[in-house]
Amino acid sequence: MPKKKLTPAPPARKPRADAERNRQRILEVAKEAFARDGASASLDDIARRAGIGNATLYRHFPTRDDLIEAVYRNEVEKLAAAEQRFAAAMPPLEALRAWMLLFIDHVAEKKLIISAMDTVPGGSARLMEGARSVIHSTFAGSVERAIASGDLRSDTDPSDFVRALVGIFHTTAFPGWEPSARRLVDILIAGSRSSL
Repeated sequence: MPKKKLTPAPPARKPRADAERNRQRILEVAKEAFARDGASASLDDIARRAGIGNATLYRHFPTRDDLIEAVYRNEVEKLAAAEQRFAAAMPPLEALRAWMLLFIDHVAEKKLIISAMDTVPGGSARLMEGARSVIHSTFAGSVERAIASGDLRSDTDPSDFVRALVGIFHTTAFPGWEPSARRLVDILIAGSRSSL
């Protein structure tokens, strides 16, 4: 009996453009709903506002936890992608500053959905821990480009920037944290500038 030849599995297909648009629309609407209503936001209402049927929502996100996690992960991915756009379009120091300010906006927006994030297994701490390496490598890459350009001193440690700005997570409960964090960006940059 001749042996059957195994045929390789077809390559994974990219999601269709309309499926990806639906997914992104769901995530945007869900982010608004979780910021407004917390974890109790109605999934039916999210589907309706996104202009899709419930089945489409559940096909992308089978559970509420899946949707909450995807909203946060999507925000982190957008943050990392923005740094790449800034790096391509701006001088290194300007790109670093723009991205640090965007990071502060990210922290402010995350604060709005933290109550929903706290309902998933492991809570918001697990979700943020999962994003830590993306944030750290994005931050470090931006600082390293500013060092390589000569804008920042060669002895600048990218981790110092990371620690200083990630520290603002611990101040968001205090009034006026956002303007203070924005000033901190300029203080960090000014204190690390090359004298050349």
